[in-house]
Amino acid sequence: MSNPHPSTPAAGPYPEGEIRRRVDACPKLASLRSINRALADLIRSEQSYSSQIAEIIRRDPSLTARLLRMVNSVYFGLSAKVNSIEEAVFYVGLRQIRELSMATPVIEELEKIHPSSVRLPWHEMWKHSIGTAIMTRELLSNTNVYVDDDTDYIIGLLHDIGKVVMAQAFPEEFGRLITLPVSNVAAVCERERELIGWDHAQIGGYYLERHKLAPEITHAVLFHNAPEKASLHGFFAAAVQVADILVRYAGIREGFEAIDPVREDAWMSLPGWKILFGTGKRETQLARAAVSSSLERLPDLLKGLV
Repeated sequence: MSNPHPSTPAAGPYPEGEIRRRVDACPKLASLRSINRALADLIRSEQSYSSQIAEIIRRDPSLTARLLRMVNSVYFGLSAKVNSIEEAVFYVGLRQIRELSMATPVIEELEKIHPSSVRLPWHEMWKHSIGTAIMTRELLSNTNVYVDDDTDYIIGLLHDIGKVVMAQAFPEEFGRLITLPVSNVAAVCERERELIGWDHAQIGGYYLERHKLAPEITHAVLFHNAPEKASLHGFFAAAVQVADILVRYAGIREGFEAIDPVREDAWMSLPGWKILFGTGKRETQLARAAVSSSLERLPDLLKGLV
């Protein structure tokens, strides 16, 4: 892939016009608006059969491999190995089939964005992104927010897309950023703004808006590190902020920077936690118990997914 801008010495922070120009030059991701539509339509149908869903999955080698790896992971604890797609569909369930169908094409296409001169830790990144997607969905399921589509999963999956775009649009600065030890996510964003002018959340939100994704997705990505500043869709941004920290606490880092380990219950002091669950003792205790249960299962589930 050709570099969308000439090689120049680091000169950040850049003017907004230059930031926009470079981000606009990044490749488009077709999968963001057409994620396995045939499979999604079939799953939504009230007359779907496992055999029909399995037939569609068989057409996608990557999706097939991920499905079998998932169902045979420790998470499901089956006594015998499953090699049948149809049987795997039965055990895994439609919701997680849908999650798999969303993650697979996005993973494959995002790998096309970055320049060959910048090597990204793809395996670590996708473990973290998928873990964040799962925990975002879990968190919102414990609130009064009703989500009738897959927005809750997608916002978690794409929350750090700005870093991938940054690696393409600002390779020199990105190379410096990933070598710097930092204490927390806020420090990462501060360094990004110092070197580039925008942090990864701003870049990701702008990139997704340019691709005409729904406002709830673009706003969640834009404000996922500061949900208290979101004038719209604050619950979505809050869930992503908390999910990201929970996944880091579980030891599932994205591999981009060396952030200090997260201490237990640090997420309960986040603005996102208070937006989701308030400050009442009973509500907080119930939410913490639900989070702990989901977090215990997460590493085993991810072993089958990534």
